[in-house]
Amino acid sequence: MDLTVAVIAKQCLPGRVKTRLSPPLTREDAAALAQLSLSRTLDTVRSLPARHRLLVMEGTPGRRDAERFTVVPQASGDLAERLAAICDAVSGPLLIIGMDTPQLSRNHLAPLLQDWSSAAPCHAAWMGPATDGGFWALALRQPDGALIRGVPMSTGATGSRQLRRLSGAGLSTGLLPELRDMDDFGDALQIAAQIPDTDFSYAVGEAEGRLDGSLLNAGAVR
Repeated sequence: MDLTVAVIAKQCLPGRVKTRLSPPLTREDAAALAQLSLSRTLDTVRSLPARHRLLVMEGTPGRRDAERFTVVPQASGDLAERLAAICDAVSGPLLIIGMDTPQLSRNHLAPLLQDWSSAAPCHAAWMGPATDGGFWALALRQPDGALIRGVPMSTGATGSRQLRRLSGAGLSTGLLPELRDMDDFGDALQIAAQIPDTDFSYAVGEAEGRLDGSLLNAGAVR
């Protein structure tokens, strides 16, 4: 497919990423879960029939994460401006994905891939809504930063406002399945339950076990 897939991500350093996981997790455990989430997302993107894959990174990716991706730095500004900058830098169909949905699979993107691989696509845009009111994916057949720039991000109304922006521009927008972002440890537990027997679910279970152990130790001290 003539498709560029861009993953917007942050280097997974303790104390710099997924800070809402800590507490209750340590900063190291929070960063480790963030890295697993990013790595799983990148593996999924590698399986997609894309012509170009971009890793739009704040910081420096590991060698494994950078494989089969062109690594580019994030633009300055708020999240809307950074997403808009990706749109302005890409010509042709573009799909932007975050790093906070390790449960993402190719099946979640199947409606978009089927539509845009057809001779007469039904939708000029696609969006993947998130349970917190935001979105985990945004796809535009004709990327234009003006379609995102200025939309308030990280609010409970971000997704609905982005949809209104697309509709106001006359774009027919398809909806992908709703996914849960990993914002806090409760989210991580629910996501892990959706993808059992994976490296992510094992790491979440181990982190939860360490939490239980620390509570038991605290009780013994008292």
